[in-house]
Amino acid sequence: MNKYITERVIIDKLIPGGQAIGTLADGKKAMLWNALPGEVITEFQLTKNKSHYLEGVATKIEQTSERRVQPQDVCYLATSPWQMMDYDYELEQKREILLEIFRQHDLVVPEVPLVQTNGHDLFYRNKMEYSLYYSHEDEQIHLAFHGRGSHRKIPITQSSLERQEIWDQAERIVGKLNAEKADARKYQSLLLRCDKGGKVSGGLYENHQPHPEFTPLEDYLLGHKYSYSPNGFFQINLPVYEMALLEIQKHISTTNVLDLYAGVGTIGLSVARDKELTLVECDKSAYREMERNCQGVTTATPVWAKSEEALEYIQPDQTVILDPPRAGCRPELLDKLLTVCPPTIIYLSCNPATQARDVKILSAQYHVTNVMPFNFFPRTPHIENLMILSR
Repeated sequence: MNKYITERVIIDKLIPGGQAIGTLADGKKAMLWNALPGEVITEFQLTKNKSHYLEGVATKIEQTSERRVQPQDVCYLATSPWQMMDYDYELEQKREILLEIFRQHDLVVPEVPLVQTNGHDLFYRNKMEYSLYYSHEDEQIHLAFHGRGSHRKIPITQSSLERQEIWDQAERIVGKLNAEKADARKYQSLLLRCDKGGKVSGGLYENHQPHPEFTPLEDYLLGHKYSYSPNGFFQINLPVYEMALLEIQKHISTTNVLDLYAGVGTIGLSVARDKELTLVECDKSAYREMERNCQGVTTATPVWAKSEEALEYIQPDQTVILDPPRAGCRPELLDKLLTVCPPTIIYLSCNPATQARDVKILSAQYHVTNVMPFNFFPRTPHIENLMILSR
């Protein structure tokens, strides 16, 4: 929609989805991007209109928050919509959202600290996927992002999220496409990734073609080397991920460890390679990488299976590590944990709402001893949260 609504809205708070929320004169809720608590919005662009709520983007602000800052990127709403608040306020707001999620699930937790960060809020991503946009004005291909909630492409001339090495390589590839007079419509996207040392791998995805296999990258986490594919799963913000791994390591309470949803094995192999370690992963390409990462670790056993279908590996003398996708854990897995009752469950989540739902179920046999959120994705609403459960 391109409709603009002129109505005065006082913003109450930020909500878990990342928008700010206020109430219209008719009682309808307005969930708006580019708005902060305490601000008075007088105009917004409508993007979704439902019977009890609407969504949009604030376009005129009568009264601005003292915590508002100038966004780094013109395209920030598409990629990192919290660029318009100061960084300390972002950390505070993420903690408040986490507390609200716990309240909504009636979940009793110990004191929640401030969101952990290494202080770097820009140029932290080691992976980026761009769209390609052809401009009829200059007859050139440009890097682009999709507008939030739309299929519209926004051409960009800068981005402050990804490592500089990625941006530089992306510009070189687009420059070559323009020199060859390539057709932008041929390509789905451009994916690039770099390791800690700045080596870049990746390339173009062509429409209607299988994704190519790119040159693998290698990185060290807590001193251990890992191989991974640029277009596979690997953490985006490695310095903050290492902070989380160090915290997880403190809570390994047994000599037997089970790592579920293990990916390429970075959690289990970083914190428990000196234990009897079982790692379970269902994605075939991630599992192949995990097998390679397990080579030479005689105590590690990789298992190719869905975590929900590998319930026989859950034992009563284990520390169990959970790092599920955004949907959280399946009921059958939670039931098995409640039946077997291993002494410690370490639950790292990219979606605190489904994590709180799952932990509420597990609270029948467990209590939460530690909570620690991490800012894996600065300048976005995303929160990574670690919870330690004891039997």
